[in-house]
Amino acid sequence: MTWRATVLSLFPGMFPGPLGHSLAGRALAGGVWSLEARDIRDSATDRHRSVDDAPAGGGPGMVMRADVLAAAIDAASASEDPRPRLLMSARGRKLDQALIADLAIRPGVLIVAGRFEGVDERVIEARNLVEVSVGDYVLSGGEVAAMAVLDAAVRLLPGVMGNAASGESESFTGGTLEYPQYTKPPVWEGRAIPPVLLSGDHGKIAAWRRREALRLTAERRPDLLSTTNRD
Repeated sequence: MTWRATVLSLFPGMFPGPLGHSLAGRALAGGVWSLEARDIRDSATDRHRSVDDAPAGGGPGMVMRADVLAAAIDAASASEDPRPRLLMSARGRKLDQALIADLAIRPGVLIVAGRFEGVDERVIEARNLVEVSVGDYVLSGGEVAAMAVLDAAVRLLPGVMGNAASGESESFTGGTLEYPQYTKPPVWEGRAIPPVLLSGDHGKIAAWRRREALRLTAERRPDLLSTTNRD
């Protein structure tokens, strides 16, 4: 079954963008997943195709209207559509590998790429939008964030990665960052590949990789370490 992605945006021409290349692009061309980018303005009702208005209570900027965005969501997704609905938002839950893995086993995803100062809270509640953030910073809009979500999810779909085991040893998959990687030549600018990796002893190699993953995680992302990870 094709994994279906729908993105609602004020700039649908930004898609597929990077998603049309590399692993995601090949999977898109091969029908592993599909991408529909829809213009939110198509659901506007006035001749100016307005999608936003001043915030209630005053304040800077503009807010995306609930009626227009709800109409766009309804036009793109039937009420019985089982796909989760995400709103890319700086105030949302931080995107992590666990969420990506969950999305990858669903039938697909519908993503709203937010703009302006935000989205009317009522449409978030009424259309069950899950707010998701790609980090503690603010983007001009949700399109780049939506691409990050789709790229991360698509690469986990069956058949997309040439070696499925590649995804099992990556950063965050086991609660740690990935261990250091090396390849030929064995010595480069006086720096040698750690001898254990050339030993052929798979048990020792696995133990070394585990130690190095824990070391890097402790140095760079100690927040990821749990009691089980420290063992």
